[in-house]
Amino acid sequence: MTPGKKLGGLVAATVTPMTPDGQINLSVISQYVDYLVSKQNVKNVFVNGTTGEGLSLNVQERKQLAEEWLCQGKDKLDHVIIHVGALSLAESQELARHAAAVGATGIAVLAPFFFKPTNKAELIAFLQKVASEAPAVPFYYYHIPPLTAVKIRVEELLDGITEQIPTFRGVKFSDTDLLDLAQCINKNEREQFTFLYGVDEQLLSALAIGADGAVGSTYNYLGQKTNLMLQAFAKPDLALARKYQFLTGEFLNFVTKLGFGVAQTKAVMTFVSGIPMGPPRLPLVDASEEFIIKAKAKLESIVWPDSD
Repeated sequence: MTPGKKLGGLVAATVTPMTPDGQINLSVISQYVDYLVSKQNVKNVFVNGTTGEGLSLNVQERKQLAEEWLCQGKDKLDHVIIHVGALSLAESQELARHAAAVGATGIAVLAPFFFKPTNKAELIAFLQKVASEAPAVPFYYYHIPPLTAVKIRVEELLDGITEQIPTFRGVKFSDTDLLDLAQCINKNEREQFTFLYGVDEQLLSALAIGADGAVGSTYNYLGQKTNLMLQAFAKPDLALARKYQFLTGEFLNFVTKLGFGVAQTKAVMTFVSGIPMGPPRLPLVDASEEFIIKAKAKLESIVWPDSD
């Protein structure tokens, strides 16, 4: 890991590999790391998040996955961010302490979503209790209102946040509200927070208003293409950047109409990487054979721009 290097660029929201009978499969994590680095040019990971089915895993499983990613990623990955959010504050704190102990370069927490915080003060109180258990580890808020239904604006949340959470470093912003994101970036320029966008099909829009990078599931299998989009944007060659974004969107639009979620992401990762990702955990169910055939054909049919 490279803890001194600022988090930015692409961060793969990792899938949790499982055996056919639904147990976590730690044996393929080493291969997974090498695949991300060598085939996708992605050196940052976000472990045990939504794509990783983190909330469907028990505490011991989440600890084992964190340990394995950190072990196998040593000297290969720049950042291993461990998502430690949970409905139980005590469990979230336990996971935060563990992540710190095993060397995570950052921890992230989403808002509790059964008994929900109804205002900024309640959400900050929860986040602070978790962050304080890992006082030397950079802390990121995982904003994903489509799943948590916690719609406290991040712009409001960030006002004075470092006074209560000194380790706060940024946000994984998984929402389509670009006005909120833009206000966050504009108002916090001096704070040097990191803003990572989490809606893959809209990344170029987020980059245009100042996002530092992205966390997403597609960077597991379209990381190399998205890195080329980032390079085009930086040149700037906006026409080329748009081509990459449109083609990513074309694939996601196609699979969304078929029904696309974590289970289907596991199937795509299996046929793209050759690493068996296994089934999802209930209540999610396996991708259908029809989905796999159609998604594979669609992905193989896309003609990407020349990478020069």
